[in-house]
Amino acid sequence: MLVSMSQLVSPPGWPAAVRPPDAPRWEETAVTWLLDRCPPEFRSYPVLRRHAVVLARFAVLHVEGCQTAVRRGLSEARAALRDVTDPDTVEAAVETWHAEAARLMAERRAVGLVEEALQGRRFVARL
Repeated sequence: MLVSMSQLVSPPGWPAAVRPPDAPRWEETAVTWLLDRCPPEFRSYPVLRRHAVVLARFAVLHVEGCQTAVRRGLSEARAALRDVTDPDTVEAAVETWHAEAARLMAERRAVGLVEEALQGRRFVARL
């Protein structure tokens, strides 16, 4: 199937390192990017390297697990740290959790979009 470059659409939040769906070698770029989102051990599982859509599901669940950990970290930070460090450090830790939460929100959107594309969804340009 021939697809002109003008028909290739990446939605907002699509990772810059992944070519748009249907571009040459786009799935290869998706696999490389997804593996970089996951723990290094995931590279040793043949099924994840051979089946991009399975890897994408693993990546989505991994990022969601990280989001759960960040929510827990935020909820416990002040109580867990107040007796072991000074108040300024506690507040810096809380701000770090907030920054990580924002980063993971964007990452969750990106891995979700790649997963949808690997499952066959194509995106259309909007004005």
